[in-house]
Amino acid sequence: MKRLYTVLLFCTLLSFAISGCTDGGHQNEQVREPEPDSKPAVTHGPISYENDPYGFRFSLPESWKGYSIVTGTWEGLAAGNESGETIVETGPLISIRHPQWTPQNQRQDIPIMIFTLEQWSSLLKGKFHIGAAPIGPTELGRNSKYVFALPARYNFAFPEGYEEVEEIIKRNPLQATLSK
Repeated sequence: MKRLYTVLLFCTLLSFAISGCTDGGHQNEQVREPEPDSKPAVTHGPISYENDPYGFRFSLPESWKGYSIVTGTWEGLAAGNESGETIVETGPLISIRHPQWTPQNQRQDIPIMIFTLEQWSSLLKGKFHIGAAPIGPTELGRNSKYVFALPARYNFAFPEGYEEVEEIIKRNPLQATLSK
């Protein structure tokens, strides 16, 4: 019986370790450079990323000059689904990528999940969940149409630059703007 318990414990820990090493729902990733006609903004940092379609601005330190944007999709899985494979919600995932990121030297991205207000309410009510983490995403800000959130365990693998991203997040860099 003790051996069975040990095997079950090992399998559980292994599944959590594997799920923590996934890409957090980055599907159909597309990398693009910041738009050259980005509007200058008064921000907490010398560099800013502006997203007019969703209505937010994100302040970055000078070291992020030349960042790129990676777009993907987050997936919400049905709550109470034993297999955990039924996707009931999806939404945009925008990651701000450090200019020194390379395939050989990957650095920590700044991932921003975008939820409609209805999706966010459903998530908070437990109607769906995202990933295997026992906690959900952390709200960074919102406007009249969207909630912007940081995925749970986004930095679980501790890639290079994760400390810098944590410091950036502590400065409340996301400013919601009016959606167009």
